[in-house]
Amino acid sequence: MGLSIKEVSKKFGIPSETLRYYERVGIIPPVNRTSGGIRDYSDEDIAWVENAKCMRAAGLPIEALIEYLKLFREGDSTFQARLDLLSEQREILLERQNQLNETISRLNYKISKYESAVKTGKLIWD
Repeated sequence: MGLSIKEVSKKFGIPSETLRYYERVGIIPPVNRTSGGIRDYSDEDIAWVENAKCMRAAGLPIEALIEYLKLFREGDSTFQARLDLLSEQREILLERQNQLNETISRLNYKISKYESAVKTGKLIWD
């Protein structure tokens, strides 16, 4: 027997409602159920949840994750489409990373100036 939705929710810090939503819209495949209708998450299901959590935390849109699962379920003939989708999302993330790095650099500069101002009592911008 696998994990219950409550256990998966606790393991990943994802509300049960979110897990149900991920399954309903197609971000993760349908989870097998016990004879009593309780979700029974297998290791494979858990891997899908882990992937969804990682990708969502990185900011990938729900639509991209839905498309990826759809392509995955269509089989090996979709390798190129999956590669293209993932590559496109990586490019978007790299651009976001560049923007974040620029912002961090700007903040580091300002912080250094204020640290100096705290020590000297003067704020000097170069």
